[in-house]
Amino acid sequence: MSSQPTVWDATYDLLRTLGLTTVFGNPGSTEQTFLKNFPDDFTYVLGLQEASVLAMADGFAQSTGEPALVNLHTAAGTGNAMGSLIAAYKSNTPLIVTAGQQTREMILSEPYLTNTSESLLPLPWVKWAYQPARAEDVPAAFMRAYTVAVQPPAGPVYLSIPLDDWDKPALGPAVVRSASRRSAPDASRLGEFADRINRARRPLLVFGPEVDRAGAWGAAIAVAEKVHAPVYASALPDRVSFPEDHPLYQGMLPMTIAEVNAVLRGHDLAIVVGAQVFRYYPYVAGDHLPAGTELLHITADPWLAGAAPVGDSLLGDTLLALRQLDPLIESKSDRPTPTPLDRGPGTVEAASAPLTPAQVYSALSTVKPAEAALVNESTSTMAEQARWLPTLQTHSFFATGSGGIGWGVPGAVGVALGDRARGRKRAVVATIGDGSFQYSIQAIWTAARHKLPIVFVVMRNGEYSVLKSFALLEKTPGVPGLDLPGLDIQSLATGFGCRAVTVGGTEELVKEFEAALGANGPTVIVVPTKPQLAHLG
Repeated sequence: MSSQPTVWDATYDLLRTLGLTTVFGNPGSTEQTFLKNFPDDFTYVLGLQEASVLAMADGFAQSTGEPALVNLHTAAGTGNAMGSLIAAYKSNTPLIVTAGQQTREMILSEPYLTNTSESLLPLPWVKWAYQPARAEDVPAAFMRAYTVAVQPPAGPVYLSIPLDDWDKPALGPAVVRSASRRSAPDASRLGEFADRINRARRPLLVFGPEVDRAGAWGAAIAVAEKVHAPVYASALPDRVSFPEDHPLYQGMLPMTIAEVNAVLRGHDLAIVVGAQVFRYYPYVAGDHLPAGTELLHITADPWLAGAAPVGDSLLGDTLLALRQLDPLIESKSDRPTPTPLDRGPGTVEAASAPLTPAQVYSALSTVKPAEAALVNESTSTMAEQARWLPTLQTHSFFATGSGGIGWGVPGAVGVALGDRARGRKRAVVATIGDGSFQYSIQAIWTAARHKLPIVFVVMRNGEYSVLKSFALLEKTPGVPGLDLPGLDIQSLATGFGCRAVTVGGTEELVKEFEAALGANGPTVIVVPTKPQLAHLG
């Protein structure tokens, strides 16, 4: 007669059923009872710091399109991971984040490593936070966490689990439930939106990250071509949702109220799909809409709909909304055709280091494979990146959703791991600033251990360039700590087990990039660059 299944048995069986067989973590003492006798059919991805662990899981989930499981070390590990948790929340990434808790019998007396406010600590950056009232509820809590994580708008959830729960007898097999991942828009209201779009004389379209996340790239193109209007990306996008070489594409919206107003001027209707209205920063005063401009907002996120200062909103999955909108839209090829986006001159001539950002991206444009994914975290060079390395395919651009730095390096590791898990063979190119690279540098160890096909291009300008731009905008002279002397990034990367090189110019950059594409594992290419100011408004 077999022994009674434990909470551990029931939970691992549930995780198998849900496909949550990859665990991202850094083991802690309160988590070892969960990780004991780790099953052979599960994969444990070790990160050397919890911020990297959670961002790797975020990139993995975005790459696979499925939720990921994260294991943190009680309150201390959760605190380490909070910056990455904010990015996951802002990017609507479904993560089941778990953390160990002290033994139930001791919690009241608050022994070492007790998480005293376990359901409050991660708020507001999770959709749901919970510690089961009893050990027997752990499997059901995982099922609820999964359901909440994947339901729209998707996002991370948090479970705190006392370390003595796992050996307790289970009530039986966990109840497995399924949940919808899409919500359909109101058909009547969508019809009203279509009528307003058809009546518009000079409409303008904005597509945001929800479109790419929903798999609505093709649907967005179809609607845009029928509307025959200029198309913009939302500001600071964490995903790109429209081909940046399309004749209708006009670039990324600016970040200030005044500049957005200027872009919208002359358009009688703005249609914003899958984006915030609008992602502003910094503050430059102005009217949110010009006189005579109306706005329609389609989003799966009721929080974004509520936060919009202007416009009429419609809740619904962007793929379903665009598909249902398409047959209602009249083809308007007689509307004015926007002037194609001016990308400036062709390839920049060969040059020696230190290079300008344009020279770096120009060189990369000659060797980056078309199918390669791009992860960008070089804030001061975003304009050059968009110009020289435009996104032409769905599911191939990733960036942080929060505005904090430190996501890009582990995010790229997660994207590459996700590609491998789903059988997709492509390189991941991560263009990272030297300041950003230091935040989560330990993630390159995981890339090296798994021999991931990542090329990290680290632009070494020796400063926080974007912060110097803000210092000018905000009239704050004399801000300390904006220079980064003495960083030997090549040696650091070598110490973590990566192939690493510092290049002396564009020709060497091209040569080393090509070598990196053929390497069995990640390469860190350090490129000395000239500082430049970022355009902030």
